[in-house]
Amino acid sequence: MKFCSIFSLLITGYLLSGCNPGANQDGGKSIVVGASMLSLQSEFVVNVKDAMENYAGENGVKLIVNDAQRTADKQVQQIETFISQKVDAIILNPCEVEASSPAVEKAKAAGIPVINVNSETSATPDGFVGSDDEESGTIAMEQIAKLLGGKGNIVIIDGYMGQAAQIKRAIGAKRILEKYPDINVLAEQTAEWDRAKAMSLMENWIQSYGDKINAVFAHNDEMGMGALQALEQAKLKDKVVVVSIDAIADALQAVKDGRLDATVYQDAKGQGEGAVDMAVKLARKEPVENKSVFIPFQLVTKENIASFLK
Repeated sequence: MKFCSIFSLLITGYLLSGCNPGANQDGGKSIVVGASMLSLQSEFVVNVKDAMENYAGENGVKLIVNDAQRTADKQVQQIETFISQKVDAIILNPCEVEASSPAVEKAKAAGIPVINVNSETSATPDGFVGSDDEESGTIAMEQIAKLLGGKGNIVIIDGYMGQAAQIKRAIGAKRILEKYPDINVLAEQTAEWDRAKAMSLMENWIQSYGDKINAVFAHNDEMGMGALQALEQAKLKDKVVVVSIDAIADALQAVKDGRLDATVYQDAKGQGEGAVDMAVKLARKEPVENKSVFIPFQLVTKENIASFLK
């Protein structure tokens, strides 16, 4: 059995360890959970949100979802609203490590358990469900180094600066680059997790560097797909390796078609379901054996793509 399937069984067992988590033990009202999501313009964040909503609906949990639109100030305001509404727990998908931290602090001060999902804050929440973003940067850059034979020129497209995934994916990638002195970084710039911005950035780099570019590392698939489109339009893709992170549907199809060299799978379903489950248990003051759940990343290439396609 593939690793991803084994892990799915494990996370399912963890989630189903309690019966009907939304229903109070005394048969009273359902648990109400407020969730503030980084951006519902991001396909991966939407996948996490959908998993949260499906799991909440199946288990009698009332879930209120707000879109922070990549704005930390808006996110803090949303948490303040949840506090005034006296929700039972809060799930936070942080916009930024520092600027979203007051949201965590306000929830904890109000006595409402707060669970960070997918991304981190400098303020410590009551629980975390996500993945180790340094690991994803390491996996992606190792694959690039392998495909380049340990030498060549690369460009790096960062996520939104100051957001935990951007910081940690960069750290993981650069740790690998230290092992390969013959890989040179021509340019590095943010495209803020956005496909159109990444395409425009890649077009500018093609004008500046042309066929000197041997590989692209994008911090997420949205940006990877934007870079891929720019390279294809310039008829350079056959000469350039492109690797990104998240394994969204477009990226998986592109890997299958041989257009994208690799992506790194991140389990949106496991993160979303795990966050709701932990929120409910903390709201009900039930024991939670592990308050920091890290779901492993997995490299996706054409050789193993069948394991990841639905």
